[in-house]
Amino acid sequence: MKQAKHWAAALALVLASGWSALAQTISSPNKGLQLHFSLSQDGAPMYRLSFADGQEIIRPSHLGLEMTDAKKSFDKGLEVTDTKESTFDETWKPVWGEVKSIRNNYNELLVTLKKKSNGDPIAIRFRLFDDGLGFRYEFPGGKDRNFYVVKRELTEFAMTGDHKAHWIPGDYDTEEYDYQHSRLSEIRGLFDKAFTENCSQTAFSKTGVQTPLMLKSDKGVYINLHEAALIDFPAINLDLDDKTMTFRVELTPDAQGNRGHIEAPFNTPWRTAIVSRDARDILASKLTYNLNEPCTYETTDWIKPIKYVGVWWEMITGKSSWAYTDDLPYVKIGETDYSKVKPNGKHAANTKHVKEYIDFAAKHGFDAVLVEGWNIGWEDWFGNSKDRVFDFVTPYPDFNVAELRDYAKSKGVKLIMHHETSSSVTNYERHMNKAYKFMVDNGYSAVKSGYVGNIIPRGEHHYGQSMVNHYLHAVKEAAKHKISVNAHESVHMTGLSRTYPNLIAQESARGQEYQAFGGSKPNHLTVLPFTRLIGGPMDYTPGIFQMDINKYNPDNNSHVNTTICNQLACYVTMYSPLQMAADLPEVYAKHMDAFQFIKDVAVDWDDTKIIEAEPGEYITIARKAKDSDKWFVGNVAGYDGHKTTLTLDFLDAGKTYTATIYADAKGAHYKTNPEVYTIRKVQVKKGSKLSLTSAPGGGFAISILPNKK
Repeated sequence: MKQAKHWAAALALVLASGWSALAQTISSPNKGLQLHFSLSQDGAPMYRLSFADGQEIIRPSHLGLEMTDAKKSFDKGLEVTDTKESTFDETWKPVWGEVKSIRNNYNELLVTLKKKSNGDPIAIRFRLFDDGLGFRYEFPGGKDRNFYVVKRELTEFAMTGDHKAHWIPGDYDTEEYDYQHSRLSEIRGLFDKAFTENCSQTAFSKTGVQTPLMLKSDKGVYINLHEAALIDFPAINLDLDDKTMTFRVELTPDAQGNRGHIEAPFNTPWRTAIVSRDARDILASKLTYNLNEPCTYETTDWIKPIKYVGVWWEMITGKSSWAYTDDLPYVKIGETDYSKVKPNGKHAANTKHVKEYIDFAAKHGFDAVLVEGWNIGWEDWFGNSKDRVFDFVTPYPDFNVAELRDYAKSKGVKLIMHHETSSSVTNYERHMNKAYKFMVDNGYSAVKSGYVGNIIPRGEHHYGQSMVNHYLHAVKEAAKHKISVNAHESVHMTGLSRTYPNLIAQESARGQEYQAFGGSKPNHLTVLPFTRLIGGPMDYTPGIFQMDINKYNPDNNSHVNTTICNQLACYVTMYSPLQMAADLPEVYAKHMDAFQFIKDVAVDWDDTKIIEAEPGEYITIARKAKDSDKWFVGNVAGYDGHKTTLTLDFLDAGKTYTATIYADAKGAHYKTNPEVYTIRKVQVKKGSKLSLTSAPGGGFAISILPNKK
């Protein structure tokens, strides 16, 4: 009798929440998470995510897609025609990465549905991992069921409370914002302040935010919301209903206002929620990669991690110029004669200067040199919405391609090509194959591409379906020429580097350059690994040692809001197989003792240990170099600094090591005293403890090298 009363009470609760009585539940492989699926009383698909102990993570939330043709919408009036459960467990090896191998283990629920009114089919595939959930919509296609135009996506993430959020404004065109840290209920009031100026930006709501979005509940649950395997579909933002604390997916529209064109059979990208009661698990998660397909290339030995220097920071600070001359108000490719204009004397990408960088790279063991501003057309493109700007093969008169190619080769150094597309995508695709062939002919194996400004074709957005397709098209075409791609101002990463590992890095966030544009918050680097890096590696360009930008350019009074040791730590905490030592050789010459860490630190890893982490406050990570017994540790701290007792329990037993510790000196501070540090060496072994203090906006870096027997 008592059991019947409990059943009746449970049924009443289910019905009150809008769920049907016939729900289906699967558990994660370790039984720690549960995914619940059901149809509401009106036939709308819904899901809920909880811990096994019953604590809710995501409240009952709607699923579905609304089409421009209402008869084709999958919003309600659905019935389940089949369900299948399965388990998958594999271990795969990344071409490059934070660990030598990755386990991909999940339990799956595939729900097949159809509309009662017309029989149109759709499936929802759920994959539940030990650290979170991924789900996507699948369109099987069939007669008269192949083409859909999406009006909006109905996916929701209903939160259980007014969580703390680390967020940037929702935008169809840029992620280059400083992170805000607030309650969900405070987003609306902070939005205008957070929406700082950018050269291309489109907000859609005063409660819109971008993914990856990092959240923390008052009960200590960490939640990261994002997407995986973004292919042939617009990227998502999230729009918050701040009365119910429910996020709804906001797809980036095209120039006509549509949110996606589907040609079935078709699978949407995965919507993801990584969850844990320990923040370290968020950083360690490989869920985003695991939801992507395996590597599509037959051979990958041509894809190499890269540590590089470059002719870049001096232009960012205003010390030098991308443009060759100041005398041209208008440039037309193929018609402008640069032999008849006066050089401005500030053009950095000249043969003599680039040779100096090549010499520096060769002397200190760097793999490559990036050169920006080498090609004609920089004089008038910015902000002018020009279609035909660069041809990507014609150098300025003072840049000798063949001479630099041969000189770099003689020094054992590669050159990295730069393609600023000016967001004229039509122009870039006209020249792409010719540009890639030019790279191969001149010994370039990697390209940094840029998409500054509003997209051409006009009216399209950086994160719309057509641009998502373009970015991947560039990566695939580059692979045909064995070229790796580092894209800036492109769409957020979604784990596609598993499938296409020549997508070696992207920017897609507020990078180091903003430190020369007015500065970033001193806790910025304690947030990016929890947000931007969830989707893949970032070309953050660390290694700045001169914090007052007016030392480069008297007209620029910006300040880099970190300490030198914080910059060193980035090489460990900001994972990327593409790492730049971004400052000028003459600056490093003044700090060769600290520069030694940049020379020593690896860019590819066999193992990673997340020692401690709290988004917005501190991160400490230890990594073991690829095919080596060398370990490197990095810590970055936010506004309040941080004290760490580091236990070296990850070292091999029976070995001794020399630890070189680069730490903030007493009195260090990101604003008032950023360039002071101490360096000391100590003998350590497994289990040794180190007490370390990071200044506000500071950090520490440690190299731990095995002693020779």
